[in-house]
Parts: sequence; structure tokens; C-alpha cells
Amino acid sequence: MKSCPGCEEFKDDNEIVLKEKKSKITFENPNRDKILKIKVDGCAIRDNETLRCDYALVPNEEVEIYVELKGRDIPHAVKQIESTINLLSDNPQKIDKRCFVVFTRFGLPKGRTNIQIIKSKFNKKYNATLIVEKTPYTYDLSQVTI
Repeated sequence: MKSCPGCEEFKDDNEIVLKEKKSKITFENPNRDKILKIKVDGCAIRDNETLRCDYALVPNEEVEIYVELKGRDIPHAVKQIESTINLLSDNPQKIDKRCFVVFTRFGLPKGRTNIQIIKSKFNKKYNATLIVEKTPYTYDLSQVTI
């Protein structure tokens, strides 16, 4: 992940909680690993024209995590994550990624079928697992830090 001075902090808490408006994701960190947390929206990427997600986490050199906390527009959230990967990832196609869209209200006209198509394309293009879940959502970081 590219360096973002002034927008980074290391966290080794049992839980790393990211919130925006009514959306919330909790990253459980049972091993209390040192996790790099980057505030992307309004810090690492400041201009209003560039699509960007809310946060990025780097648990180790092999994994990048991107987080968009959303109301309902899931396709837009995916575009925001995609743009952030292209701007901040050291290697958008190679490094393993977990991408989270946490939403308050479901916002896809055809429902979950479209999400499966988006997930498949995302995995092929970015070596990324796309996780789309309703708020609040919890993810165990020990899955990617071992």
C-alpha cells in the first residue's frame, strides 16, 4: 500500500471499529496484531472529484483491506473501492485483498444475483474478495494475519 503520511495510524486493539453515519464494521483482532489503519476519504484522497472508499487497513505485507460504509448504493460503493485500489495499492492485480461494503439499506434492483456477478468480476480483476453485508458487521482479522 502506498504511504499516506498524516492519514495513517497503527492499531493493536482487540477490536478496530470503523463507523460512518449509521454503518459500522468491527474488525476483531484477537492476537492484537499491529494493523495499519488509513483514513482514505478526506485524508489520503482529499479532492471531491476522485472516487474513494472510507478506510483501508493493512494487516501485513500480503493483504490489503478496503472498507466503504454506505447507506444503500452498493454499485457506487464498489466503484469507490475499485478507484481506491487503483490509486493506493502497490499491486492492484497481485496483492490479496478483502473489500467490504457495509450498508444500512439494500440498494440493488435485482438483489443478490447482481452482487454475485460483481463479486466474481472483482475477484478476477483485483485478486479481491468482495464482502457485502448489512450493518453492523464483524470480521475476524486472524483470518488474514496468521
